[in-house]
Amino acid sequence: MKNISLSLSGLLGKNYIRTLCSASSFLQNRDLEEFLRIADTPVDFVPDWFSAKQDELVSLVGSQVIIPAEGFGNGAPTKGFEKASSLDSSPISGLGCFRVGEDGRLYLASKSEHYHASLGHNFPGFKLLENALKLGIVNAAHNNSRGYITRKLERELIKHANGLTSEHEIDEASVSSDPKVLNRVLNLSTGSLAAEAGIKMMLKKFYQEQGKTDKAVSSGKTPVFFVIGDYEGGRQANYHGTTFLDQLFRDMWPEIYSKMVQAGILRIVPVRINDAEDFQAKLFKYSNERYAPAGFIHEIVLMNYGVILLEKSYLQEVYALCREKGIPILCDEIQSGIWYPEVFAFRRYGLKPDIVVLGKGFSAGHYAASRVISSSSLDLLSQFGALVTNGQQELASLAFLITLEFVKQNGAFIEDTAFHYQNSLKKLAEDFPELLDGIDGLGHMSALRFNTIASAEAFAKELNKKCIDISVHTYKPSCPPSALTKLPLVATRKIIEWLVREMEKVLSSLHNF
Repeated sequence: MKNISLSLSGLLGKNYIRTLCSASSFLQNRDLEEFLRIADTPVDFVPDWFSAKQDELVSLVGSQVIIPAEGFGNGAPTKGFEKASSLDSSPISGLGCFRVGEDGRLYLASKSEHYHASLGHNFPGFKLLENALKLGIVNAAHNNSRGYITRKLERELIKHANGLTSEHEIDEASVSSDPKVLNRVLNLSTGSLAAEAGIKMMLKKFYQEQGKTDKAVSSGKTPVFFVIGDYEGGRQANYHGTTFLDQLFRDMWPEIYSKMVQAGILRIVPVRINDAEDFQAKLFKYSNERYAPAGFIHEIVLMNYGVILLEKSYLQEVYALCREKGIPILCDEIQSGIWYPEVFAFRRYGLKPDIVVLGKGFSAGHYAASRVISSSSLDLLSQFGALVTNGQQELASLAFLITLEFVKQNGAFIEDTAFHYQNSLKKLAEDFPELLDGIDGLGHMSALRFNTIASAEAFAKELNKKCIDISVHTYKPSCPPSALTKLPLVATRKIIEWLVREMEKVLSSLHNF
Protein backbone atom coordinates (compact mmCIF):
# COMPACT_ATOMS: atom_id res chain seq x y z
CA MET A 1 0.00 0.00 0.00
CA LYS A 2 1.14 3.46 -0.89
CA ASN A 3 0.97 5.97 1.94
CA ILE A 4 -0.71 9.31 1.32
CA SER A 5 0.04 12.29 3.53
CA LEU A 6 -2.79 14.75 3.07
CA SER A 7 -4.25 17.68 5.00
CA LEU A 8 -7.76 19.07 4.80
CA SER A 9 -6.27 22.10 3.06
CA GLY A 10 -4.75 19.81 0.45
CA LEU A 11 -7.94 17.83 -0.05
CA LEU A 12 -10.49 20.64 0.01
CA GLY A 13 -8.47 23.66 -1.15
CA LYS A 14 -7.05 26.62 0.74
CA ASN A 15 -9.76 29.06 -0.36
CA TYR A 16 -12.53 27.01 1.25
CA ILE A 17 -10.42 26.25 4.32
CA ARG A 18 -9.62 29.94 4.90
CA THR A 19 -13.32 30.80 4.74
CA LEU A 20 -14.24 27.90 7.03
CA CYS A 21 -11.59 28.77 9.61
CA SER A 22 -12.61 32.43 9.60
CA ALA A 23 -16.22 31.47 10.31
CA SER A 24 -15.26 29.07 13.12
CA SER A 25 -12.87 31.63 14.63
CA PHE A 26 -15.71 34.16 14.74
CA LEU A 27 -18.27 31.71 16.15
CA GLN A 28 -16.01 30.20 18.82
CA ASN A 29 -13.95 33.27 19.78
CA ARG A 30 -10.72 31.40 19.08
CA ASP A 31 -7.59 32.38 17.20
CA LEU A 32 -7.79 31.94 13.43
CA GLU A 33 -4.26 30.54 13.27
CA GLU A 34 -5.27 27.70 15.62
CA PHE A 35 -7.83 26.52 13.10
CA LEU A 36 -5.49 26.97 10.15
CA ARG A 37 -2.84 24.80 11.85
CA ILE A 38 -5.37 21.97 12.20
CA ALA A 39 -6.41 22.37 8.56
CA ASP A 40 -2.79 22.27 7.38
CA THR A 41 -1.83 19.25 9.51
CA PRO A 42 -1.09 16.29 7.21
CA VAL A 43 -2.57 12.89 8.02
CA ASP A 44 -0.93 9.64 6.95
CA PHE A 45 -3.43 7.31 5.31
CA VAL A 46 -1.22 4.20 5.52
CA PRO A 47 1.53 4.79 8.09
CA ASP A 48 4.16 2.06 8.47
CA TRP A 49 2.75 0.93 11.82
CA PHE A 50 -0.67 0.28 10.23
CA SER A 51 0.64 -2.05 7.52
CA ALA A 52 2.93 -3.82 10.00
CA LYS A 53 0.11 -4.30 12.49
CA GLN A 54 -2.16 -5.77 9.81
CA ASP A 55 0.40 -8.45 8.99
CA GLU A 56 1.06 -9.07 12.68
CA LEU A 57 -2.61 -9.52 13.62
CA VAL A 58 -3.50 -12.09 10.98
CA SER A 59 -1.75 -14.95 12.80
CA LEU A 60 -3.87 -14.21 15.89
CA VAL A 61 -7.27 -14.57 14.22
CA GLY A 62 -9.43 -16.89 16.30
CA SER A 63 -7.37 -16.28 19.45
CA GLN A 64 -8.66 -14.85 22.72
CA VAL A 65 -7.05 -11.40 22.86
CA ILE A 66 -9.09 -9.71 25.62
CA ILE A 67 -11.36 -10.80 28.46
CA PRO A 68 -14.87 -11.59 27.10
CA ALA A 69 -17.59 -8.99 27.65
CA GLU A 70 -20.17 -9.61 30.35
CA GLY A 71 -23.50 -7.97 31.14
CA PHE A 72 -23.86 -6.15 27.84
CA GLY A 73 -27.48 -7.29 27.44
CA ASN A 74 -29.51 -8.26 24.38
CA GLY A 75 -31.07 -4.91 23.54
CA ALA A 76 -34.62 -4.97 22.20
CA PRO A 77 -34.43 -6.59 18.75
CA THR A 78 -37.31 -7.74 16.58
CA LYS A 79 -37.78 -11.50 16.36
CA GLY A 80 -36.21 -11.63 12.91
CA PHE A 81 -33.07 -9.82 14.01
CA GLU A 82 -32.80 -11.77 17.23
CA LYS A 83 -32.94 -15.06 15.35
CA ALA A 84 -30.15 -13.97 13.01
CA SER A 85 -27.94 -12.34 15.66
CA SER A 86 -24.47 -13.56 16.58
CA LEU A 87 -23.58 -11.20 19.41
CA ASP A 88 -20.32 -12.97 20.29
CA SER A 89 -18.80 -11.52 17.14
CA SER A 90 -20.27 -8.04 17.62
CA PRO A 91 -17.43 -5.51 17.37
CA ILE A 92 -15.87 -3.99 20.45
CA SER A 93 -13.13 -2.38 18.39
CA GLY A 94 -11.21 -3.01 15.21
CA LEU A 95 -8.31 -2.09 12.98
CA GLY A 96 -8.16 -2.56 9.25
CA CYS A 97 -9.24 -6.08 8.30
CA PHE A 98 -9.79 -7.11 11.92
CA ARG A 99 -12.22 -6.63 14.78
CA VAL A 100 -12.32 -7.81 18.38
CA GLY A 101 -15.69 -9.39 19.21
CA GLU A 102 -17.64 -9.35 22.46
CA ASP A 103 -16.33 -12.86 23.11
CA GLY A 104 -12.81 -11.36 23.28
CA ARG A 105 -11.60 -13.13 20.14
CA LEU A 106 -10.00 -11.61 17.06
CA TYR A 107 -12.03 -11.85 13.84
CA LEU A 108 -11.07 -11.43 10.20
CA ALA A 109 -13.63 -9.18 8.48
CA SER A 110 -13.37 -11.04 5.19
CA LYS A 111 -16.77 -9.74 4.04
CA SER A 112 -15.91 -6.11 4.87
CA GLU A 113 -18.62 -6.16 7.54
CA HIS A 114 -21.33 -7.03 5.04
CA TYR A 115 -19.80 -5.07 2.21
CA HIS A 116 -19.55 -1.51 3.48
CA ALA A 117 -16.25 -1.27 5.40
CA SER A 118 -14.19 -0.92 2.22
CA LEU A 119 -11.14 0.37 4.14
CA GLY A 120 -11.69 -1.84 7.16
CA HIS A 121 -11.94 -0.47 10.70
CA ASN A 122 -10.33 2.71 12.06
CA PHE A 123 -8.54 3.49 8.82
CA PRO A 124 -5.88 6.10 9.76
CA GLY A 125 -6.84 8.41 6.89
CA PHE A 126 -10.18 9.05 8.52
CA LYS A 127 -8.42 11.18 11.13
CA LEU A 128 -9.22 13.88 8.59
CA LEU A 129 -12.85 13.51 9.72
CA GLU A 130 -11.75 14.20 13.29
CA ASN A 131 -9.90 17.31 12.11
CA ALA A 132 -12.99 18.39 10.17
CA LEU A 133 -15.03 18.25 13.38
CA LYS A 134 -12.39 20.34 15.16
CA LEU A 135 -12.67 22.94 12.42
CA GLY A 136 -16.42 23.15 13.00
CA ILE A 137 -17.58 21.75 9.66
CA VAL A 138 -21.37 21.49 9.86
CA ASN A 139 -22.62 18.05 8.86
CA ALA A 140 -26.33 18.79 8.62
CA ALA A 141 -27.26 20.67 5.46
CA HIS A 142 -30.67 21.10 3.87
CA ASN A 143 -31.40 19.96 0.34
CA ASN A 144 -31.65 23.60 -0.75
CA SER A 145 -28.24 24.47 0.69
CA ARG A 146 -25.82 21.77 -0.44
CA GLY A 147 -22.42 22.48 1.06
CA TYR A 148 -19.12 23.02 -0.71
CA ILE A 149 -17.77 19.54 0.13
CA THR A 150 -20.87 17.86 -1.28
CA ARG A 151 -20.65 19.94 -4.44
CA LYS A 152 -16.95 19.09 -4.77
CA LEU A 153 -17.82 15.39 -4.43
CA GLU A 154 -20.46 15.68 -7.15
CA ARG A 155 -17.79 16.86 -9.58
CA GLU A 156 -15.43 14.10 -8.45
CA LEU A 157 -18.09 11.47 -9.11
CA ILE A 158 -18.74 12.86 -12.59
CA LYS A 159 -15.00 12.69 -13.18
CA HIS A 160 -14.72 9.00 -12.24
CA ALA A 161 -18.00 7.94 -13.85
CA ASN A 162 -16.91 9.33 -17.21
CA GLY A 163 -13.19 8.58 -16.97
CA LEU A 164 -12.18 12.25 -17.09
CA THR A 165 -8.79 13.64 -16.10
CA SER A 166 -9.02 17.43 -15.90
CA GLU A 167 -11.16 20.17 -14.39
CA HIS A 168 -11.83 21.47 -17.92
CA GLU A 169 -13.26 18.09 -18.95
CA ILE A 170 -15.48 18.06 -15.85
CA ASP A 171 -16.72 21.56 -16.69
CA GLU A 172 -17.63 20.43 -20.21
CA ALA A 173 -19.28 17.23 -19.00
CA SER A 174 -21.37 19.11 -16.42
CA VAL A 175 -23.22 21.09 -19.10
CA SER A 176 -23.37 18.36 -21.75
CA SER A 177 -26.72 17.21 -23.14
CA ASP A 178 -25.17 14.02 -24.54
CA PRO A 179 -27.19 11.11 -23.07
CA LYS A 180 -23.98 9.06 -22.83
CA VAL A 181 -22.48 11.54 -20.34
CA LEU A 182 -23.26 10.99 -16.66
CA ASN A 183 -23.52 14.51 -15.26
CA ARG A 184 -26.34 14.69 -12.70
CA VAL A 185 -25.91 13.66 -9.04
CA LEU A 186 -28.56 13.03 -6.39
CA ASN A 187 -27.33 12.86 -2.80
CA LEU A 188 -29.26 10.34 -0.70
CA SER A 189 -28.69 8.39 2.49
CA THR A 190 -28.92 4.67 1.63
CA GLY A 191 -28.42 2.43 -1.37
CA SER A 192 -32.06 1.33 -1.22
CA LEU A 193 -33.25 4.91 -1.64
CA ALA A 194 -30.76 5.46 -4.45
CA ALA A 195 -32.01 2.40 -6.35
CA GLU A 196 -35.62 3.46 -5.83
CA ALA A 197 -34.84 6.97 -7.07
CA GLY A 198 -33.40 5.45 -10.25
CA ILE A 199 -36.52 3.35 -10.72
CA LYS A 200 -38.69 6.44 -10.26
CA MET A 201 -36.68 8.22 -12.95
CA MET A 202 -37.70 5.41 -15.31
CA LEU A 203 -41.33 5.45 -14.12
CA LYS A 204 -41.56 9.18 -14.81
CA LYS A 205 -42.00 8.44 -18.49
CA PHE A 206 -45.18 6.51 -17.68
CA TYR A 207 -46.75 8.35 -14.75
CA GLN A 208 -47.14 11.90 -13.55
CA GLU A 209 -45.15 12.54 -10.42
CA GLN A 210 -47.34 15.08 -8.65
CA GLY A 211 -50.40 15.32 -10.82
CA LYS A 212 -49.52 18.75 -12.17
CA THR A 213 -46.79 17.94 -14.64
CA ASP A 214 -47.08 17.40 -18.37
CA LYS A 215 -48.51 14.15 -19.64
CA ALA A 216 -46.00 11.29 -19.44
CA VAL A 217 -44.44 10.23 -22.75
CA SER A 218 -45.63 6.61 -22.51
CA SER A 219 -48.83 7.27 -20.56
CA GLY A 220 -51.43 4.51 -20.95
CA LYS A 221 -48.95 1.68 -21.40
CA THR A 222 -47.77 -0.70 -18.69
CA PRO A 223 -44.10 -0.10 -17.88
CA VAL A 224 -41.96 -3.24 -18.02
CA PHE A 225 -38.71 -3.49 -16.07
CA PHE A 226 -36.16 -6.15 -16.95
CA VAL A 227 -34.11 -7.59 -14.07
CA ILE A 228 -31.64 -10.44 -13.71
CA GLY A 229 -33.59 -13.62 -12.97
CA ASP A 230 -32.69 -16.65 -10.92
CA TYR A 231 -32.16 -20.16 -12.26
CA GLU A 232 -35.80 -21.09 -11.59
CA GLY A 233 -37.18 -18.26 -13.71
CA GLY A 234 -38.00 -16.05 -10.73
CA ARG A 235 -36.58 -12.70 -9.70
CA GLN A 236 -34.56 -13.63 -6.61
CA ALA A 237 -31.14 -13.28 -8.23
CA ASN A 238 -31.27 -9.49 -8.24
CA TYR A 239 -31.03 -7.32 -5.13
CA HIS A 240 -31.53 -3.57 -5.27
CA GLY A 241 -32.53 -2.64 -1.76
CA THR A 242 -35.12 -2.90 0.98
CA THR A 243 -37.64 -0.15 0.25
CA PHE A 244 -41.05 -1.40 -0.88
CA LEU A 245 -40.51 -0.70 -4.56
CA ASP A 246 -37.05 -2.29 -4.53
CA GLN A 247 -38.40 -5.41 -2.82
CA LEU A 248 -41.03 -5.94 -5.51
CA PHE A 249 -38.19 -6.42 -7.98
CA ARG A 250 -36.95 -9.53 -6.14
CA ASP A 251 -40.24 -11.41 -5.64
CA MET A 252 -41.22 -9.99 -2.26
CA TRP A 253 -44.84 -8.97 -1.55
CA PRO A 254 -46.11 -11.32 -4.31
CA GLU A 255 -49.83 -10.72 -3.67
CA ILE A 256 -49.46 -6.97 -3.96
CA TYR A 257 -47.30 -7.36 -7.07
CA SER A 258 -49.88 -9.69 -8.65
CA LYS A 259 -52.61 -7.09 -8.17
CA MET A 260 -50.36 -4.43 -9.67
CA VAL A 261 -49.81 -6.61 -12.75
CA GLN A 262 -53.55 -7.26 -13.08
CA ALA A 263 -54.22 -3.55 -12.87
CA GLY A 264 -51.57 -2.81 -15.48
CA ILE A 265 -49.54 -0.65 -13.10
CA LEU A 266 -46.19 -2.26 -13.84
CA ARG A 267 -44.55 -5.56 -14.71
CA ILE A 268 -41.13 -6.88 -13.70
CA VAL A 269 -39.68 -9.44 -16.09
CA PRO A 270 -36.71 -11.64 -15.14
CA VAL A 271 -34.13 -12.32 -17.84
CA ARG A 272 -31.76 -15.29 -17.86
CA ILE A 273 -28.25 -14.82 -16.57
CA ASN A 274 -25.74 -14.20 -19.39
CA ASP A 275 -28.30 -15.04 -22.10
CA ALA A 276 -28.61 -12.17 -24.59
CA GLU A 277 -31.03 -14.10 -26.81
CA ASP A 278 -33.45 -14.47 -23.91
CA PHE A 279 -33.21 -10.74 -23.25
CA GLN A 280 -33.90 -9.93 -26.89
CA ALA A 281 -36.91 -12.28 -27.01
CA LYS A 282 -38.46 -10.75 -23.89
CA LEU A 283 -37.72 -7.27 -25.12
CA PHE A 284 -39.70 -8.07 -28.29
CA LYS A 285 -42.52 -9.73 -26.30
CA TYR A 286 -43.08 -6.65 -24.14
CA SER A 287 -42.87 -4.02 -26.86
CA ASN A 288 -46.42 -3.62 -28.16
CA GLU A 289 -49.66 -1.64 -27.77
CA ARG A 290 -50.11 -2.79 -24.17
CA TYR A 291 -46.55 -2.81 -22.81
CA ALA A 292 -43.47 -0.65 -23.16
CA PRO A 293 -39.98 -1.31 -21.77
CA ALA A 294 -39.25 1.03 -18.87
CA GLY A 295 -35.66 -0.01 -18.29
CA PHE A 296 -33.06 -2.67 -17.59
CA ILE A 297 -31.71 -2.84 -14.03
CA HIS A 298 -28.65 -4.92 -13.18
CA GLU A 299 -25.66 -5.48 -10.96
CA ILE A 300 -22.38 -6.71 -12.44
CA VAL A 301 -21.57 -9.11 -9.60
CA LEU A 302 -24.66 -10.77 -8.11
CA MET A 303 -23.44 -10.57 -4.53
CA ASN A 304 -26.77 -11.86 -3.17
CA TYR A 305 -26.96 -14.75 -5.61
CA GLY A 306 -23.82 -16.82 -5.45
CA VAL A 307 -21.52 -13.94 -6.47
CA ILE A 308 -22.24 -14.78 -10.11
CA LEU A 309 -20.38 -12.49 -12.49
CA LEU A 310 -22.29 -11.15 -15.49
CA GLU A 311 -20.16 -11.60 -18.57
CA LYS A 312 -18.73 -8.54 -20.29
CA SER A 313 -19.85 -9.71 -23.75
CA TYR A 314 -23.39 -10.34 -22.46
CA LEU A 315 -23.77 -6.88 -20.97
CA GLN A 316 -22.25 -5.19 -24.01
CA GLU A 317 -24.74 -6.98 -26.26
CA VAL A 318 -27.70 -6.14 -24.01
CA TYR A 319 -26.58 -2.51 -23.76
CA ALA A 320 -26.49 -2.32 -27.57
CA LEU A 321 -30.06 -3.68 -27.76
CA CYS A 322 -31.26 -1.16 -25.22
CA ARG A 323 -29.48 1.70 -26.99
CA GLU A 324 -31.13 0.71 -30.27
CA LYS A 325 -34.59 0.80 -28.65
CA GLY A 326 -34.00 3.84 -26.45
CA ILE A 327 -34.39 1.86 -23.22
CA PRO A 328 -32.65 3.33 -20.16
CA ILE A 329 -30.23 1.20 -18.15
CA LEU A 330 -29.58 1.39 -14.42
CA CYS A 331 -26.31 -0.12 -13.25
CA ASP A 332 -26.40 -0.92 -9.53
CA GLU A 333 -22.88 -0.39 -8.13
CA ILE A 334 -23.95 -0.27 -4.48
CA GLN A 335 -21.88 -3.34 -3.72
CA SER A 336 -19.35 -3.33 -6.54
CA GLY A 337 -18.44 0.36 -6.57
CA ILE A 338 -15.05 1.48 -5.11
CA TRP A 339 -13.46 -2.00 -5.17
CA TYR A 340 -11.52 -1.36 -8.39
CA PRO A 341 -8.85 1.09 -9.57
CA GLU A 342 -11.44 2.43 -12.04
CA VAL A 343 -13.78 3.01 -9.05
CA PHE A 344 -16.75 1.59 -10.98
CA ALA A 345 -17.02 -1.95 -12.36
CA PHE A 346 -19.04 -0.68 -15.34
CA ARG A 347 -16.00 1.28 -16.51
CA ARG A 348 -13.90 -1.87 -16.36
CA TYR A 349 -16.46 -3.42 -18.72
CA GLY A 350 -16.54 -0.40 -21.05
CA LEU A 351 -20.26 0.18 -20.43
CA LYS A 352 -22.23 3.42 -20.56
CA PRO A 353 -25.31 3.17 -18.35
CA ASP A 354 -27.89 5.95 -18.08
CA ILE A 355 -28.15 5.71 -14.30
CA VAL A 356 -25.61 4.51 -11.73
CA VAL A 357 -26.47 4.01 -8.07
CA LEU A 358 -23.79 3.71 -5.41
CA GLY A 359 -23.43 3.59 -1.65
CA LYS A 360 -21.95 1.33 1.02
CA GLY A 361 -18.21 1.24 0.34
CA PHE A 362 -17.81 4.86 -0.75
CA SER A 363 -18.25 6.21 2.76
CA ALA A 364 -16.39 3.15 4.13
CA GLY A 365 -18.89 2.49 6.90
CA HIS A 366 -18.64 5.94 8.49
CA TYR A 367 -21.93 7.37 7.28
CA ALA A 368 -25.12 6.10 5.68
CA ALA A 369 -24.74 7.78 2.32
CA SER A 370 -25.56 6.95 -1.29
CA ARG A 371 -25.62 8.68 -4.64
CA VAL A 372 -27.44 8.47 -7.97
CA ILE A 373 -25.48 9.56 -11.04
CA SER A 374 -27.48 9.95 -14.23
CA SER A 375 -27.38 11.53 -17.65
CA SER A 376 -29.27 14.75 -18.31
CA SER A 377 -31.89 12.81 -20.28
CA LEU A 378 -32.97 11.05 -17.05
CA ASP A 379 -33.03 14.26 -15.01
CA LEU A 380 -36.83 14.01 -14.77
CA LEU A 381 -37.76 14.08 -11.09
CA SER A 382 -38.63 17.20 -9.16
CA GLN A 383 -36.69 17.89 -5.97
CA PHE A 384 -39.43 16.17 -3.94
CA GLY A 385 -39.41 13.14 -6.22
CA ALA A 386 -36.20 11.86 -4.60
CA LEU A 387 -36.00 13.97 -1.47
CA VAL A 388 -33.99 12.85 1.56
CA THR A 389 -33.60 15.45 4.27
CA ASN A 390 -30.13 14.34 5.38
CA GLY A 391 -28.77 13.37 1.98
CA GLN A 392 -26.46 16.38 1.80
CA GLN A 393 -24.30 15.60 4.86
CA GLU A 394 -20.93 17.33 4.51
CA LEU A 395 -18.95 14.83 6.59
CA ALA A 396 -20.43 11.95 4.60
CA SER A 397 -19.24 13.64 1.41
CA LEU A 398 -15.82 14.12 3.00
CA ALA A 399 -15.67 10.38 3.79
CA PHE A 400 -16.40 9.70 0.08
CA LEU A 401 -13.54 11.99 -0.96
CA ILE A 402 -11.09 10.34 1.45
CA THR A 403 -11.97 6.86 0.17
CA LEU A 404 -11.70 7.97 -3.45
CA GLU A 405 -8.27 9.47 -2.72
CA PHE A 406 -7.04 6.17 -1.30
CA VAL A 407 -8.27 4.27 -4.37
CA LYS A 408 -6.77 6.82 -6.76
CA GLN A 409 -3.34 6.54 -5.12
CA ASN A 410 -3.44 2.77 -4.60
CA GLY A 411 -4.81 1.47 -7.88
CA ALA A 412 -1.78 -0.74 -8.54
CA PHE A 413 -1.93 -2.25 -5.05
CA ILE A 414 -5.69 -2.93 -5.34
CA GLU A 415 -5.23 -4.57 -8.74
CA ASP A 416 -2.32 -6.70 -7.56
CA THR A 417 -4.04 -8.02 -4.43
CA ALA A 418 -7.29 -8.66 -6.30
CA PHE A 419 -5.45 -10.63 -9.00
CA HIS A 420 -3.47 -12.56 -6.39
CA TYR A 421 -6.59 -13.44 -4.39
CA GLN A 422 -8.61 -14.59 -7.38
CA ASN A 423 -5.75 -16.69 -8.75
CA SER A 424 -5.25 -18.29 -5.33
CA LEU A 425 -8.94 -19.27 -5.23
CA LYS A 426 -8.67 -20.70 -8.76
CA LYS A 427 -5.79 -22.87 -7.56
CA LEU A 428 -7.95 -24.17 -4.70
CA ALA A 429 -10.69 -25.06 -7.17
CA GLU A 430 -8.17 -26.97 -9.29
CA ASP A 431 -6.77 -28.81 -6.25
CA PHE A 432 -10.17 -29.88 -4.86
CA PRO A 433 -12.36 -30.74 -7.90
CA GLU A 434 -14.36 -33.26 -5.86
CA LEU A 435 -15.58 -30.37 -3.68
CA LEU A 436 -15.33 -27.31 -5.88
CA ASP A 437 -16.89 -26.53 -9.23
CA GLY A 438 -14.94 -23.30 -9.73
CA ILE A 439 -14.96 -19.71 -8.53
CA ASP A 440 -17.22 -16.73 -9.10
CA GLY A 441 -17.00 -12.98 -8.65
CA LEU A 442 -14.45 -10.34 -9.49
CA GLY A 443 -11.31 -9.47 -7.50
CA HIS A 444 -11.93 -8.86 -3.81
CA MET A 445 -15.56 -9.93 -4.34
CA SER A 446 -14.95 -13.61 -4.98
CA ALA A 447 -16.51 -16.90 -3.99
CA LEU A 448 -15.70 -20.59 -4.06
CA ARG A 449 -18.47 -22.47 -5.90
CA PHE A 450 -19.10 -25.89 -4.36
CA ASN A 451 -20.56 -29.00 -5.95
CA THR A 452 -23.16 -29.38 -3.18
CA ILE A 453 -24.88 -27.09 -0.72
CA ALA A 454 -23.93 -29.42 2.14
CA SER A 455 -20.20 -29.06 1.48
CA ALA A 456 -20.51 -25.29 1.07
CA GLU A 457 -22.33 -24.99 4.39
CA ALA A 458 -19.79 -27.24 6.14
CA PHE A 459 -16.93 -25.15 4.72
CA ALA A 460 -18.44 -21.87 5.91
CA LYS A 461 -19.28 -23.31 9.32
CA GLU A 462 -15.70 -24.46 9.93
CA LEU A 463 -14.23 -21.11 8.88
CA ASN A 464 -16.74 -19.24 11.04
CA LYS A 465 -15.50 -21.30 13.99
CA LYS A 466 -12.04 -19.92 13.21
CA CYS A 467 -13.48 -16.35 13.38
CA ILE A 468 -13.36 -15.87 9.60
CA ASP A 469 -16.39 -14.24 7.95
CA ILE A 470 -17.65 -16.52 5.19
CA SER A 471 -21.29 -17.11 4.25
CA VAL A 472 -23.47 -19.11 1.87
CA HIS A 473 -26.84 -17.99 0.49
CA THR A 474 -28.90 -20.88 1.80
CA TYR A 475 -32.12 -18.85 1.98
CA LYS A 476 -32.50 -18.88 -1.82
CA PRO A 477 -33.31 -22.42 -3.04
CA SER A 478 -31.91 -22.06 -6.59
CA CYS A 479 -28.82 -20.09 -5.60
CA PRO A 480 -25.47 -21.69 -6.49
CA PRO A 481 -23.74 -23.19 -3.42
CA SER A 482 -21.00 -20.59 -3.19
CA ALA A 483 -19.04 -19.46 -0.12
CA LEU A 484 -18.57 -15.75 -0.57
CA THR A 485 -16.07 -13.13 0.59
CA LYS A 486 -15.42 -9.45 0.03
CA LEU A 487 -12.02 -8.48 1.34
CA PRO A 488 -11.34 -4.90 2.48
CA LEU A 489 -9.18 -2.92 0.09
CA VAL A 490 -6.45 -2.72 2.75
CA ALA A 491 -5.98 -6.50 2.79
CA THR A 492 -2.30 -7.29 2.22
CA ARG A 493 -0.79 -10.26 0.40
CA LYS A 494 0.13 -11.79 3.77
CA ILE A 495 -3.50 -11.62 4.90
CA ILE A 496 -4.69 -13.12 1.62
CA GLU A 497 -2.17 -15.95 1.74
CA TRP A 498 -3.08 -16.73 5.37
CA LEU A 499 -6.79 -16.80 4.51
CA VAL A 500 -6.25 -19.09 1.53
CA ARG A 501 -4.17 -21.47 3.68
CA GLU A 502 -7.01 -21.65 6.22
CA MET A 503 -9.44 -22.36 3.41
CA GLU A 504 -7.13 -25.10 2.16
CA LYS A 505 -6.98 -26.72 5.62
CA VAL A 506 -10.77 -26.85 5.82
CA LEU A 507 -11.10 -28.18 2.28
CA SER A 508 -8.57 -30.89 3.09
CA SER A 509 -10.52 -31.91 6.18
CA LEU A 510 -13.77 -32.05 4.19
CA HIS A 511 -12.04 -34.05 1.47
CA ASN A 512 -10.60 -36.55 3.95
CA PHE A 513 -13.95 -36.88 5.70
